[in-house]
Amino acid sequence: MNNKGTKLLEGPIWKGIVSFAIPLFLGNLFQQLYNTVDSLIVGNFLGSDALAAVSSSGSLIFLLVGFFNGIAMGAGVVISKYFGARDYENIKKAVHTDVAFGLAAGLLLMGIGMFLAPQILVWMGTPESVLPNSIVYFRTYFAGSLAFVMYNIVMGILQAVGDSRHPLYYLIFSSIVNVVLDLLFVGIFRLGVGSAALATVISQAASAVLCFVRLVQSKEVYQVKICDIRFYPGMLGQIIGIGLPSGLQNSIISLANIVVQSNINKFGVMAVAGCGVYSKIEGFAFLPITCFAMSLTTFIGQNLGARQYDRAKKGAVFGITCSVTLAELVGVIVFFAIPYFAAAFDSTEAVVAIATRQAHTEALFYCFLAFSHCIAGIMRGAGKSAVPMFVMLISWCIIRITYITVTVHFIPKIEVIFWAYPLTWSISSVIFLIYFLKADWLHSFEKK
Repeated sequence: MNNKGTKLLEGPIWKGIVSFAIPLFLGNLFQQLYNTVDSLIVGNFLGSDALAAVSSSGSLIFLLVGFFNGIAMGAGVVISKYFGARDYENIKKAVHTDVAFGLAAGLLLMGIGMFLAPQILVWMGTPESVLPNSIVYFRTYFAGSLAFVMYNIVMGILQAVGDSRHPLYYLIFSSIVNVVLDLLFVGIFRLGVGSAALATVISQAASAVLCFVRLVQSKEVYQVKICDIRFYPGMLGQIIGIGLPSGLQNSIISLANIVVQSNINKFGVMAVAGCGVYSKIEGFAFLPITCFAMSLTTFIGQNLGARQYDRAKKGAVFGITCSVTLAELVGVIVFFAIPYFAAAFDSTEAVVAIATRQAHTEALFYCFLAFSHCIAGIMRGAGKSAVPMFVMLISWCIIRITYITVTVHFIPKIEVIFWAYPLTWSISSVIFLIYFLKADWLHSFEKK
């Protein structure tokens, strides 16, 4: 076997992590472009109301998609562990179980998303002028659920064995397709908000197919054979055991974000559009954070599977340091450049003003977010995914929602909502730091 994942198991630690993280960064960059292009083109061609419709759907999309992506993350940890241990038989079982889960989850998500959209959007207090477009965007998006889920599944398999480059190549291709289709559907033919979601679905399907073909045609141990795709009972239990906490974490955080979004909705369409613009900009700002967190999950999983404990610990420290430093640098840039970034989406003065106020509240605290995400990634790689689930449930959900609900009642200003994020990022960072220093996470696989 041509073991391409050994770069994470041997050689300079910094080189292994960085060489793995850079394609992840570029891949996440192009992934972020999917929704961002929608917002850019919709905001410039269809106006603020249409932009608000796209923005208001975001939290709901993440709620439903996040759960299944969390499960897929658990599969990645299992595959990384067996890959590091060179347990080829279990790698095959984990890969095929993961694919079977993706197919089932994609179809289930399609049904849930398309049928529940109107009810949940109404419950969120989506402004009436925005609601019809939000429903159209949401339903169109979830009609392509199978494509989104399967892309994350097959991409996760490749990343788990150390291949972060091929998903990047496929994503670049599909991102170009997305831009072209968005300009064609929305900019030229003026087909409306739903066509922006359709462009995203088609593009994501293209990258999913390319990744899947790569796995089917591969000569490596992780090759996918159509006839072997099924649930292997013991393996499914492992994947669910590690992935369920991550899935619940994603969904609970997204649920909390829906509550936050419902509070933002009370401040009107301009507030919805402005916060939506900032969330797109913030998505790009978070890329260094997420790529290091993802690379650490694979790095830790492979090295603990290979029982290289000292290497795992040194890699964790390096990843945290890089992520925190980059996050703060990006935060400073966002702080000063936010008016120009926001105007690219929507030049409406009120929209730019809201986005600017939010950035000036949150951007300089990105270092705490980076630290929390890195520790969470390390714990997932060590198979201790329940730890970040509980920490984030307490700090990013319970405390955040309680603070917003109570404080907004007495101080009805949107800045109250903005401050919820730096506050809860700081709390989670303190808890994670204590756990990282005190707990024996290095030997977690041996205890199972």
